Amino acid sequence: MPLLYDIPTKKRNRRTHYGRQRVPSLSKLTRTLYLSDGARFSGHALGAEAPTAGEVVFNTGMTGYQEILTDPSYAGQIVLLTYPLIGNYGINDDDFESDRVQPTGLIVREAEEVPSNWRATKSLDRFLRDRGTTAIQGIDTRALTKHIRDSGVLMGVIADSDEAAAATFAAAKKYDETDFVEQVTTATPYRWGRHGKQTMDEPEESGRVRLAVLDCGLKHNILRRFYRSGCAPIVFPASATADEILAAKPDGILLSPGPGDPARLHGAVKTVQDLLGQRPMFGICLGNQLLCHAVGGTTYKLKFGHRGSNHPVKDLRTGKVTITSQNHGYAVNANSLPPEATVTQINLNDSTVEGIEVKGADAQSIQYHPEAAPGPWDSRPYFAEFVERIRAAA
Repeated sequence: MPLLYDIPTKKRNRRTHYGRQRVPSLSKLTRTLYLSDGARFSGHALGAEAPTAGEVVFNTGMTGYQEILTDPSYAGQIVLLTYPLIGNYGINDDDFESDRVQPTGLIVREAEEVPSNWRATKSLDRFLRDRGTTAIQGIDTRALTKHIRDSGVLMGVIADSDEAAAATFAAAKKYDETDFVEQVTTATPYRWGRHGKQTMDEPEESGRVRLAVLDCGLKHNILRRFYRSGCAPIVFPASATADEILAAKPDGILLSPGPGDPARLHGAVKTVQDLLGQRPMFGICLGNQLLCHAVGGTTYKLKFGHRGSNHPVKDLRTGKVTITSQNHGYAVNANSLPPEATVTQINLNDSTVEGIEVKGADAQSIQYHPEAAPGPWDSRPYFAEFVERIRAAA
């Protein structure tokens, strides 16, 4: 008997209600993941058909695949999800973190064909096909994860033939050789309001803190959280200068997360240097690394990165430990920081830097994601604390 597939039939309470229709099972076409060290993992086709290349990384979160697929920090990467069943709650209209799929590919053990969730509007496979994203399922994701942990992150290709894989590898640039921030940042400034993106011409709500955001790969939920905390966010491209940002008369400045090697972002680092001390500043993930580079510090690439929703972080000032959601492949070199930059938080798994503070500049940053929806909410108070700092300075 063919499987049942959900399709929308009518609207109810602004959500999509499902009926049922018989459709064929997902394709059983053989598909292979090829790694740059020669390893291969065979499985079945999922999503689009064209071969794809990217740096293969793994995320250990049990939920949040829609947020992961639309997180700009995954640009240029093929994401392996370690949880064995993905797609069981489908794709909905509310949980997008950007306007498009950001990873170049997806790897799962098993993709659910019939989602069970009243909010779902389509299956994971249908979503990937609609967005032209190539994926693979049916491989031993546990073995692949162990392989990456042993070897470190590798370039990979998902393809249906050896010939297609060879051609795709030949055409692909190495992850570290690409400026992905340039690809994911906004082209023009915009405001964020009650209903999301707004043009710069739309009137600003009174009584709100004006927050300038340097967009290096911004997630929508960061803007949602700051808006709910009383901010009026104004988002600028990563190429914006300090003068362009200050011309908007912001009360505070946010340095966003984003993909790629922070050492390549010379223009953004110069902007952060010029803005230091001008307004209260807060950095998230890549923003933490940009702040580090702005004060003369350095970063290095982790063997396989931190990607998941259960990373313990200790605040060295209070002794408090929080469980955090993380997504980064680079870390701050603590020994490179000047005396005015103090390490405030560390990762309890490997003692890497999870936050710094620049004395005399009212600038702080964290390496993890306080806005993350698929992970714990322990770090959400940082939004309110930063807004309080801004109001105090104003």
